[in-house]
Order: sequence, then C-alpha cells, then structure tokens
Amino acid sequence: MKIVGCDLHTRYQQIAMLDQETGELIERRLEHESGEARAFYAAVAAPVRVGIEATGHTRWFERMLAELGHELWIGDAAEIRASMVRKQKTDTRDAAHLLLSERFPRIWRPTLAERDLRQLVWHRQKLVWMRNAVGNQLHAWAMGEGVCRKKKLFTKKGRAELESLALGRWASHRRHELLEMLDQLDTSVEELDRAVAEQAEQNAAAVLLMTHPGVGPVTSLAFVLTIGPVGRFQRSKQVVSYLGLNPREHSSGGRQRLGAISKQGNPMMRSLLVEAGHTAARLDPELRQDDQRLKLRRGSGVAKVAMARKLVVRMYWMLRSPANYAQLVRMQGSPRGTLVGQ
Repeated sequence: MKIVGCDLHTRYQQIAMLDQETGELIERRLEHESGEARAFYAAVAAPVRVGIEATGHTRWFERMLAELGHELWIGDAAEIRASMVRKQKTDTRDAAHLLLSERFPRIWRPTLAERDLRQLVWHRQKLVWMRNAVGNQLHAWAMGEGVCRKKKLFTKKGRAELESLALGRWASHRRHELLEMLDQLDTSVEELDRAVAEQAEQNAAAVLLMTHPGVGPVTSLAFVLTIGPVGRFQRSKQVVSYLGLNPREHSSGGRQRLGAISKQGNPMMRSLLVEAGHTAARLDPELRQDDQRLKLRRGSGVAKVAMARKLVVRMYWMLRSPANYAQLVRMQGSPRGTLVGQ
C-alpha cells in the first residue's frame, strides 16, 4: 500500500508519499488548476490511502479520489497540530508529519447525501438571518420616523402605515427595496421550510426528536445531520462538548476556573438549539422551573444557554435509548432514572 500525507491548499497541495513495499519516499508539489494533481493520483496504482487535515473546499478532492478508487482519511486539525513540537512550519513539514503520524486522529465524515441535505438546512437558516437583518433595518428606520410597532410593524396594518409615510427620494427608494427583499425572503423561507419538513418526516430519528416540545423539523433534522450516528458518543457530555456548549476551563493547583462556553462546535446548530431551548422552557414544566430559577440567579443569557444544553442532553438520550418524549421524565446526563417504561 502507498500512504500519502497531503497538505491541501486551494490552488495546490504538497504531498509526501511512502511506498510500504519498497520504502521509497516521494515529496512533490502538485498544482490543481493545471490538472497535475489528478494526473498524479490517476497514475498511482491502488491501493492508496491519502491523509489530510480537516479543512474546507475538499468536496472536489473527495470526489476525485473516490472516482480513482483511492481511500481518503480526514484528521482532526487541532490534534494534528498539537502533536507537532517543532517551531518551524512549512508545507513540506506538514505533509511529512501527516504521513508519519502513528496515530492518525481520523474523524467521522457524513455521506455525500447527508452533506447535501445539510446544505438545505444551512441555506434556510442563512436566509432566515438575512430576513432578520432586513427586518431590523426596517425597524430602525421606522423608529427614526417616530413609528414604533415592534412585531406589529409587519402586519397588514403596520405595513400600510409604513408605506404611507412621506419620505424623501432616497429614503423612499430604500424603503421600497427593503420591503421587496423582505417579501422575496419570506417566499424563499416558506418553500425551504416545506422542504425541510418533508425531509424530517422521512428521517426516523428526526421524527422521534420532534415529539419533544419546542423541537421542530429544522432543529431535529439539523441535530441528526450534525451529530451523525449517536453511538459515536459514549456520554451526553461529549455531545455537549461537540456542539460547543460546554464551558471553557483553565484549572490548576486544585482550583477550578470555568469561563464562557467554548463555541467550538457548529454555530448554526448552537443557534437553533438556543431558540428551541427557549421554546421548550415555556412548554415543559421541568425546564420552565429551571429556566426561571437560573434567570433570577444568573440572568436570561445564561439561562438560555443552560436550557439549550439541557435540551441537547435530552435529545441525545432520546436517540440513544431510543424513546419519545412521552417516556422522558427527567434528564441528568445518565440513563439511570432518565426513562420510564410506559
């Protein structure tokens, strides 16, 4: 077998290839645009295992290696970097380090179909954020004109009032374009919401999660696509850490120092979980009690993140058990006392 350590960039890649049978080591720089990289991998006889750091813009590379029958391993970039002790960093050193790593920190990768489905959820959420930004501009502009209607600004009556205001030429032009953008985004989001709901109904795990109050098609489908096979995680704390909802820690000398959440996970998933946790806290009696207690002690911001964390733990055990919300009585990060048979 030939093993390739590859330091992948957008326009080129630096490789170090070892032939395990002959012991021959080859180090090269391969250009992408000229087709040099594809020609090199096509000329190498299988079996070939290629190792790269986790990075963006790799879909074309994965497809190319799959077409040529080569195996691709993707490693945790932070672990790979932490294992390097030298202060000198070059592309050649990086490629050689990937090649010679005895314990390659291989990470889980979703299938191409799952990644395509992620694009649906991500695109929908991006448009929602864009719609919120347009709405905020209209709110700020309306308040500048003495109109403060909050959510009622976008009702039929509020919109008529907004459009009736006498404005200058360019202020009127801005109002017209913002309202047009808002209408277009509303239409697009509605179409994507229907598509997400349809895909969620076809996913058994997402259907199970939707039995929990506050968890809708978008949150459930995004959660399933983000964490992948639930068996990858031995404990609920690992899922919380994977999503970046665990606190930063700098403890030493017997003294524990905890900070804000690490935010090392998927930012879209965290945003959805905070929204879902806020809704779940209104609908679930136990979460509502915890939410009110934390608001009084620590403030609403901390309470929202805590509800998101508790919701993640519940969703994890719902998938791990598996069990629906009707069987869920309480969640403490352990299967003991979590579920009751009904």
